[in-house]
Amino acid sequence: MTDLAPISFSPWDMFLNAGPVVRCVMTLLAAASLLTWTIFIAKSVELLRVRMKLTKAEQTLEQANTLDLGEQGTRQNSIAHTLVMAAETERKRSADIPDDSEGLKERIVLHLERLEAAEGRRLLRGTGVLATIGATSPFIGLFGTVWGIMTSFTGIAASKATSLAVVAPGIAEALLATALGLVAAIPAVVIYNHLARQTASCRAQVADLTSLVMRLVSRDLGRMQALTASGQVVRLGASRDARTVAGE
Repeated sequence: MTDLAPISFSPWDMFLNAGPVVRCVMTLLAAASLLTWTIFIAKSVELLRVRMKLTKAEQTLEQANTLDLGEQGTRQNSIAHTLVMAAETERKRSADIPDDSEGLKERIVLHLERLEAAEGRRLLRGTGVLATIGATSPFIGLFGTVWGIMTSFTGIAASKATSLAVVAPGIAEALLATALGLVAAIPAVVIYNHLARQTASCRAQVADLTSLVMRLVSRDLGRMQALTASGQVVRLGASRDARTVAGE
């Protein structure tokens, strides 16, 4: 009497013994899981660098007294320098419009809001893949399981054997697809939520930079108005002195 070889239920052996459709599903889910962790590492490093640059830019703009000094201090920071240069460019283009401080501020705010929104979209780039993986992986795994069970029952009907030893391997291989779907989906959802919070924090820092740039713009405009007003006072005083001398 010969002993039957023991059936191995290790994940690798079940993958090798599975049908071609189930095997393709498992391969797809494994690739999705690998892509999830790759995006997590890449985006974490990117957001860490962005937060450090934004923090440094905030300190620079906080210490700057004029927009020109802010431009000089943020040349090594792409988004901060872009915001400052956008305000500086708009101010130069509006130099021929007299007494238009409020209109200038409005135009600068509109431009900075567009840049802020574009930076937010750039920071979110790549996270949509995580949302797709988290939403679809369980259903892909379920498809593999259903297909595997159908194949197992078809094989059982063809062999006319209903013992548990014959049924169990096929069903176990099919259920592995569902397990891999959950393994791919759960980390994708958690990582997506984590990166969304980190991105929201970076976007808040960009909004702070916008406020700091507008404060520098308002400060420069206030200085210009004060210089203009003092110049008018001087001219008026000189005119009164001239009239007094002429009257005498």
